[in-house]
Amino acid sequence: MTKITFLGLGVMGYPMAGHLARAGHEVTVYNRTAAKAGTWASEHGGATGATPAEASKGAEMVMACVGNDDDLRSVCLGPDGAFASMAEGSIFVDHTTVSAAVTRELYEAARIKGIAFVDAPVSGGQAGAENGQLSIMCGGDQADFDRAEPAMAVYSKLCRRIGESGAGQMTKMCNQIAIAGLVQGLSEAMHFAS
Repeated sequence: MTKITFLGLGVMGYPMAGHLARAGHEVTVYNRTAAKAGTWASEHGGATGATPAEASKGAEMVMACVGNDDDLRSVCLGPDGAFASMAEGSIFVDHTTVSAAVTRELYEAARIKGIAFVDAPVSGGQAGAENGQLSIMCGGDQADFDRAEPAMAVYSKLCRRIGESGAGQMTKMCNQIAIAGLVQGLSEAMHFAS
């Protein structure tokens, strides 16, 4: 059992954190809307924190699935951010789809504090999160990925390290480009057919 904090309980994070709790991990959650964190804790028996820093205190691993670059910075940095209370040797796993630039920025900020950082964007949508069938593309140091992978395995069907910090986000961008091209092609075909 690992002491894990999960930051962000949207359509992806809520079920992902639930899988961790059902797998026997001790899970504390944080969400900007505190009522949602309370609902999750009532449903899964976990704890809540009023800020990312409070929720992350004492955690061996902190995971995040928030909205964008600025949201990720806000849950990581500053006096209320997770990095402020995370212990040296702990690990931060980011499941948010963000820019590779912010990933590398936060990787360095974490490294300075002795915290490991793995970028691990997910693919599979809400159904994949609910069914524990996500695909996870990871970037970061091999040893850090090896430590984080068993926890990610509880909600993934595929979890791979692609390369150094930012490689997970770059792979997710390739995925999104391929999907956008497919959608554009289908749209053009439907327009032509009509």
